[in-house]
Amino acid sequence: MNNEHAHSYYAATAKGLTPYPTLASDLVADVCVIGGGFTGVNTAIELAQRGLSVIVLEGRRIGWGASGRNGGQLIRGIGHDVSGFTRYVGEDGVRYLERAGIDSVELVGNRIREHGIECDLRWGFCELANTKAQFSAFKTERDSLAESGYAHETRLVGPEQIREQVVDSSVYAGGLVDMGSGHLHPLNLVLGEARLAQSLGVQIFEQSPVLELIHGSTVQVRCAGGTVRAGSLVLACNAHLEELEPKLSGKVLPAGSYIIATEPLAPEVAAQLIPQNLALCDQKVGLDYYRLSADRRLLFGGACHYSGRDPADITAYMRPQMLKVFPQLRDVRIDYQWGGRIGISANRFPQVGRLSQHPNVFYAQGYSGHGLNVTHWCAKLLGEAIHAGHSRGFDVFSAVPHMTFPGGPMLRSPLLALGMFWYRLRELVG
Repeated sequence: MNNEHAHSYYAATAKGLTPYPTLASDLVADVCVIGGGFTGVNTAIELAQRGLSVIVLEGRRIGWGASGRNGGQLIRGIGHDVSGFTRYVGEDGVRYLERAGIDSVELVGNRIREHGIECDLRWGFCELANTKAQFSAFKTERDSLAESGYAHETRLVGPEQIREQVVDSSVYAGGLVDMGSGHLHPLNLVLGEARLAQSLGVQIFEQSPVLELIHGSTVQVRCAGGTVRAGSLVLACNAHLEELEPKLSGKVLPAGSYIIATEPLAPEVAAQLIPQNLALCDQKVGLDYYRLSADRRLLFGGACHYSGRDPADITAYMRPQMLKVFPQLRDVRIDYQWGGRIGISANRFPQVGRLSQHPNVFYAQGYSGHGLNVTHWCAKLLGEAIHAGHSRGFDVFSAVPHMTFPGGPMLRSPLLALGMFWYRLRELVG
């Protein structure tokens, strides 16, 4: 597997890809964080701001995984409908989760603004309805947001106005615009956050895969070039945890997601395609998500793949999906194609907690497509829990139980692929 960044639009336009050193000696810290994506880097920031010494170990490059490859959509919400968790967290807990879905977006926006991180942040998002029933559900969602005191503009756009106001496509039955969500360059965000962490005293090491964990009151984290000893450990590997901690890896299914980027579009073409430069996402089981980049490329992603095998040609796989939405782009060149793994949990809710048998080992994973904002929120909760020994938010999140996917490492992906095929078939005939 390539230890360098995927050949993506993000890597080609990254700011500050200067490598960090490889671990080459034995070190000691208050906390060791394994994983250099949004979760790990932001947990390090939260801990360093609270005065703890932190070492981050990344097996490849900062932002190598989903944090540096995703669709760049900063969207409110923790995951799927959280009201079903009332029996675990109570009504107050559900209200906390609903609020966290909003506050987590604001947390990311504040971090970008306060520290001057250049990552092409632009506000504005639209949920797209594929059916009349979905559009009707948007009306309920809009009313619920208004009743909750949501501070940002939301508006319904009917099928008659959708092409003129939101997206020049004939496939949608309407949309719900949310100006409190938006889009950005995710790799530049995590790279900027890593620089912030380093400025706070965090030691970051790349190309330093962990070979062994030795548990105890002091955790020993062994790499080829040295061992880190720390009072607490954070596992922030998500879809790439693999067998480093089998009790957790079985609760997250790595699923493939793919993106293509067109050549830069002429200003008038881009303005016709997505008039308000919103991030867009539909409601299909195998959803489409797309947006314009800062240099007017269409970044079109989706086709979540559960088989465990990547397409041989991502452009051939994704371009037909793009042309269903935008047939007018049939002659446009595709300049970049890439994919990667996202971590899916069975209930589509993030997993946050500590290992019962090793209470100084903390983790966060399984963001199920909502990683950009939720990683930052979970990092905040980890920082609170490790520093103070308790956190209400950490307790609420960790109270939600998570099942282990059946079938073991060899059969998890095929079983889920079969299940998702059934859902897509039902979508087609329904």
